[in-house]
Amino acid sequence: MSETTSRVLQLLGLLQSRRVWSGNDLAARLGVTTRSVRRDVERLRELGYPVAASRGHGGGYQLGAGAALPPLLLDPDEAVAMAVCLRLAAGGSVAGVGESALRALSKLDQVMPRRLRSQVSAVHEATVTLTSGAPESVVEPDVLMTLARASRDREHVTAGYVDRSGTATRRRLEPYQLVTTGRRWYLLAFDRDRHDWRSLRLDRMSDVTAVGTTFAARDAPDAAAYVRRSISTSPYRYVARIRYHAPVDIVAPHFPAGSVDIEADGPDATIVTAGADDPRAMVPWLAMVDADFEILESPELADAMEAMAARMRRATRG
Repeated sequence: MSETTSRVLQLLGLLQSRRVWSGNDLAARLGVTTRSVRRDVERLRELGYPVAASRGHGGGYQLGAGAALPPLLLDPDEAVAMAVCLRLAAGGSVAGVGESALRALSKLDQVMPRRLRSQVSAVHEATVTLTSGAPESVVEPDVLMTLARASRDREHVTAGYVDRSGTATRRRLEPYQLVTTGRRWYLLAFDRDRHDWRSLRLDRMSDVTAVGTTFAARDAPDAAAYVRRSISTSPYRYVARIRYHAPVDIVAPHFPAGSVDIEADGPDATIVTAGADDPRAMVPWLAMVDADFEILESPELADAMEAMAARMRRATRG
């Protein structure tokens, strides 16, 4: 491979890794002059890669979308990750991607080096997916991809949203990160009209549009923790806190991921925070953990526990 060809491929990899590059930054990374960068950009354009150039503050070179999809450069880790995700997508919760995922996987598998193909096969063979009919919620692929790109590029989006009560609103958002629990997809975003952070279910979003303007990154909360807290307690009328006299690794497996908030209380105790619209619904669920526990909050849950205990005692008499 000639030095020029190698440099052009390296330039392509840089343009795919970040949204905008200045000519000076590219020249420094490639070890050439800005004039050489301009020539290499022209070579990429001749090969069908739509490289846009803009002047002024925030300007530079940007790899855009073209009429056809040119070849992508993937490093080994990216290739393995993409292949694994495509295999999972065939049975996932994104609408209509199963057949397309298999076609894309076959093309990727055809050109992957043997050592990378063996890594993908190892992950696939060591993974079992449990299914129980239709997914709990279905996300349109366009919604998922639009939000993923907007989160990466810090781009404003607008979207229709239907909340838990069925109320429809129009949201102006700064998207930060996507979170999946395996059953549902969520977006951590800053709501520009409510001036606060929100956790939004993707299957309740519609008409998601990236508006083309960007925002400065805020000091965002931890996305996974925020979403876990919002789906385990925020939507519910009653919130309970329970201390189990057992370590986290004993307690955590009894609860589905994202259904409760779990934290260690020293090496031998665990505090679980959970919510429900009816405290009686929490009683059998919380009592399934094989450990002694105490109710720290929610007198309604304590009353429901007492009523259930009395019913159990009556059932065992005689």
